Amino acid sequence: MSIPLLEVKPSSQNQRVEGYEVPSEDTPIGYRFTDTSSVSEIDEIIWAGYRQIFSEHLIIESYRQPFLESQLRNRAITVRDFIRGLGKSDVYRELVGETNSNYRLVDISFKRFLGRATYNQKEQIAWSIVIATKGLNGFIDAIVDSEEYRENFGNDIVPYQRRRYKGRPFNLVNPRYNGDWRDRESIRNLQGRGFYSARKTGDVTKEVVRRAIPSNFLAMAGSILTPEVNYQRSRDRVLSQISTMEIPDTTRKDTLPQTTIKPTKVALPYDYIPSDPRN
Repeated sequence: MSIPLLEVKPSSQNQRVEGYEVPSEDTPIGYRFTDTSSVSEIDEIIWAGYRQIFSEHLIIESYRQPFLESQLRNRAITVRDFIRGLGKSDVYRELVGETNSNYRLVDISFKRFLGRATYNQKEQIAWSIVIATKGLNGFIDAIVDSEEYRENFGNDIVPYQRRRYKGRPFNLVNPRYNGDWRDRESIRNLQGRGFYSARKTGDVTKEVVRRAIPSNFLAMAGSILTPEVNYQRSRDRVLSQISTMEIPDTTRKDTLPQTTIKPTKVALPYDYIPSDPRN
């Protein structure tokens, strides 16, 4: 029994508002398969699908799916089935599925298949449960068969970014994998060994240390280094200044004449009455 999808509400009502962008050269192009009438137009649709799902600006020969292309050219499948096949391909699994956590996989897949980012972390958690229960292929089927996909793209439109964020497309600001993947690759290359257990013999040079320690640790260590202070040079500079420093004469010469001040009797309005020792 599969777990039903958790209900998620948008964190802002702006998600439901239509865009006010002025059409320009940055406006996404909607590729519709029903409007094609030549081989070149079909090639453009195939190229747009590769660019949207694989996020590649050039069609790499090893990434191409000849079987899906052949079916689409012969109109045996729809564009939606072509997009579904690209999401289930080994290329998408290796480039996106295996190099990201489930949360980030949900966010990237929404940007590529639905043309929008996830509303919030709750939506990422809800769809990550779908990945955990149905796997990557079941997750792709759930997205492509969703009502949101059908309403916006139907069967014949290649998915595109529906709303631009600061005029930049998603595939230009979202790298294929994040920093956690680089950390895992570094640990896997070291096979869980530290530098001191990995290198016991031979000359230890700076290049050997850099190969053994992950680059992100070196960057972090370099960011917290304090400027080096040469205390010997500072001591020599102070001694040199002291040896040539002239100390001014601060002795005081008393040149005022000595005078004697005698007390003067002053008439007071009252006489001083000593206290009675008996009291």
